[in-house]
Amino acid sequence: MKRVYPNVNTLWAETLVEELVAAGVDAACLSPGSRSTPLTVAFAEHPDIEVFSHLDERSSAFFALGRARRTGTPTPLVCTSGTAAANFHPAVVEATQSGVPMLLLTADRPPELIDSGANQTVDQEKLYGDAVRWYRDLPEPEAEPRKVRMLRTTAARALSKATGSDPGPVHLNCRFRKPLEPTPVPEDDPDGVPEDWADGDTLAANGRDGPFVATSQGRPELTDDALDGVAAAVESADRGLLVTGPADDGLSAAALEPLAEATGFPVLADPLSDLRFGPHVDRLDVPVCGGYDAYLGSDATAAWPDPDVVLRFGASPTSKPLRHSLRDADCRQFVVDPSGGWTEAEFTASDLLVADEDALAEELAARVDGTGGERWAERFAAAERDHWEGVRGGREETYWEGGVLSDVTDAAPDPATVFVSNSMPVRDLDRFGEPQTADLTMLGNRGASGIDGITSTALGAGSATDDPLVLVTGDLAYYHDMNGLLALGRCGVDATIVLVNNDGGGIFHILPIEDHDAFEPQFKTPHGLDFGPTGDLYDLEFARVDGRDAFRDAFDSSVERDGTQVIEFQFDSARSHAVRDDLTARTRSKIADDTR
Repeated sequence: MKRVYPNVNTLWAETLVEELVAAGVDAACLSPGSRSTPLTVAFAEHPDIEVFSHLDERSSAFFALGRARRTGTPTPLVCTSGTAAANFHPAVVEATQSGVPMLLLTADRPPELIDSGANQTVDQEKLYGDAVRWYRDLPEPEAEPRKVRMLRTTAARALSKATGSDPGPVHLNCRFRKPLEPTPVPEDDPDGVPEDWADGDTLAANGRDGPFVATSQGRPELTDDALDGVAAAVESADRGLLVTGPADDGLSAAALEPLAEATGFPVLADPLSDLRFGPHVDRLDVPVCGGYDAYLGSDATAAWPDPDVVLRFGASPTSKPLRHSLRDADCRQFVVDPSGGWTEAEFTASDLLVADEDALAEELAARVDGTGGERWAERFAAAERDHWEGVRGGREETYWEGGVLSDVTDAAPDPATVFVSNSMPVRDLDRFGEPQTADLTMLGNRGASGIDGITSTALGAGSATDDPLVLVTGDLAYYHDMNGLLALGRCGVDATIVLVNNDGGGIFHILPIEDHDAFEPQFKTPHGLDFGPTGDLYDLEFARVDGRDAFRDAFDSSVERDGTQVIEFQFDSARSHAVRDDLTARTRSKIADDTR
């Protein structure tokens, strides 16, 4: 039975959505607007699409980013023309920097209106520049079989580009003329869709059973000769390291375990690598390290010999001491990047391995047999013991911002999704988040490392799983994305939100600008805001706590309950930095004594 379309815009939008659904899309983020009406109606009325409605396009884009971080597949974004599309841009930048799939469907006006002064009309041609993996300005809708087949093919191609070996954002600019609503148009109107529009072309009219173009994604692999060369370098090493940086879908624990056992190399696991936490931590005979930020590159480890080989997976580590320690090491360093992205900002790596991380790890494990020296691994194991004993003791003596991150990782449900803001929270997680066996999916926006869209990204991630969601954010990030809190009710997401409030840009205390007159008004920028009213505004529970016991009680209660609770802990940022410095000094002193 032929589908009767009231107008050509409806035909175009429904065909595009049908193809996305056939290829596996099951959700979309929609923002209200007139020009995007055909797309909005097509998504909203499709029975296999879960719709997340957002009033703020910036929050919508970050929500879609968070969902894709958790699922590995894009949640299409729809907006109207003009500045609405520009508000997607910050999330596009994060997605391209961190390799997160994203599909942007920006509605636009007819081409003759560009540069005419027409209302809400801007030049959207390649609006996001080279921040997208692929771009197409779709032709105006037309009931012409070849054009409709092109539209179906474009949908398949867009998803393939977004989720390929170098995943990231894809932009389709969608032009529509009026009428935008699914309003019937007489068949003699040029915009009408006669029942015989396809004239027997069933491919154009009905598509295929499944996606119009089925894309099979391969994975890059090294040749046997190249694998043998890497294996030889690894096997000859007495002092090797496995470094795992931030990655949403990088090296898996299942592939890490045989590689770590075969090499005997310590694992330096970034908290966002998905490898610092999980059952493998106890199963491995080599240490899984998380305290290296406190002791590498310091006087405490100055007498340690350099590693002689390093295998790096994932993005650049969060820890500056680790990055600089690798920069200064006189050794061979292999960076594994399946997209061939050359993401090595210290410019000291010697080898780029364009290969699937899991496949490479498994191949190397099969070729290597027990290379690491026990004394080398024990150095790291002892340093880790010293560091974590100090952190646990520090939590009992005094409470500081890092203690909150330490307690969150210690007390989070198993399993849980934990999203951590940039600036100090992610740095405190890196230094004070102790490796453990709980199944914690740790996420953060480390591609461009901004503090905008943090709440929305976290809620997007939470929407994609039944695991409890915990968000740890700073006060400026909370302020930046208060609009994102609207998704709690509109999108049905519950969260435990830990708000670390140090009244401004506390991270700037660690920079030399702290000693200058401009520091307080231009960098620290205290705001004095009371965030308590956000509880009434967004229908959530807001509690301000003081002291570790009160925080732990509030946190434990929140993660066991329905609804959303914001737990605010106010800190003096300078005092927290002093505690960090004191704990670090104690750790380094203990390690230095042990080394002697």
